Amino acid sequence: MAKRDYYETLGVNKTATPEEIKAAYRREAIKHHPDKNPGNKQSEERFKELNEAYSVVSDTDKRQAYDQFGHAGVDGSSGGARGGGNPFGGMGGLGDIFGDIFEEAFGMGGQRRRGGAQSGRDLRVDREVTLLEVVSGIDVTLDVPNLTPCDVCSGSGAKPGTSHKKCTDCQGRGQVRVSQGFFTMAQTCPRCRGYGEIVEHPCVGCNGSGRIQRNRKVKVRIPPGVENGTTLRVTGAGEAGERGAPAGDLYVVIRVAADKRFERDGANLITDAKISYPMAALGGEIDVPALEGTLKLKIPNGTQPGVNFRLAGHGLPHLRGRSKGDLFVRVQVDVPKKLTKEDRKLLLDLAEKLGDKGVSKDESVFKRVFGN
Repeated sequence: MAKRDYYETLGVNKTATPEEIKAAYRREAIKHHPDKNPGNKQSEERFKELNEAYSVVSDTDKRQAYDQFGHAGVDGSSGGARGGGNPFGGMGGLGDIFGDIFEEAFGMGGQRRRGGAQSGRDLRVDREVTLLEVVSGIDVTLDVPNLTPCDVCSGSGAKPGTSHKKCTDCQGRGQVRVSQGFFTMAQTCPRCRGYGEIVEHPCVGCNGSGRIQRNRKVKVRIPPGVENGTTLRVTGAGEAGERGAPAGDLYVVIRVAADKRFERDGANLITDAKISYPMAALGGEIDVPALEGTLKLKIPNGTQPGVNFRLAGHGLPHLRGRSKGDLFVRVQVDVPKKLTKEDRKLLLDLAEKLGDKGVSKDESVFKRVFGN
């Protein structure tokens, strides 16, 4: 099963600060801690998932690799919560967390952070590359249909010369309080939809949305060693957010074009080569295809059909690594479909010398098979 996005797991945006990530992790982890949910397998799995996500996005280097390569960039590096220390901070910290949750749930704390404008959606494009481009990597410019900030209002949604007004229903909080029995609950303000502000004079260029539809050119570096299905993330290159909110991300899914000469196995390449029976028996030298042109391969005497020869370092680079894979040459003995009478006589003499009494000597069969 494919892993969930780590930011989604923690319930934060991809532009979240370390403090926001830590707070989100603490809030969710306390809900699903095994000590609070004994015997609950679902909570146990959720707690492990939270730890894995936090161990990556709380670490600057791992987060950078994850933002660019997704899960492929941090495979094997995630585990328990690391990089940010113990976010619970002992039993005193647990008490603080319970207080925060209680206040947030029942609206008894200070002013809550308003919902604000919605972040932009993530986008996806596919890009095909050749094996040669996989060797050295390639810089590409993608033409992506996108919602981008309005040029007239610079994404604010308000007519130039005007500004947003504070919502009088929620006093700019983005939320209103509703009494339900003994409790007071906080809900999204219906008038401003959580923005906390009202656009009284909408921009004519975008009708107040702050965004317009157009193609956007995005430069992407496709690194060496990418495999079919590798997904690259370009932070902030997705749709623009509403009224200046953070943009979404662009996901570039790599498709590696098939090459008739090679099979691919990770960073290794496999190619087939045919040799004659005399060369298999006596040895020799052949040319084999390689990404950089052709290479010489020595065939030792007594080579058997199906044997693999390894040419070290002539494969593809490892993703995010400096070494290269190998080129494997799979040798097959080429059996001719047509023989002359002289060829047939030589083969029969050889078969007799080798003691191969099962070889057919029926000339009529020979003619039907070989046409001579």
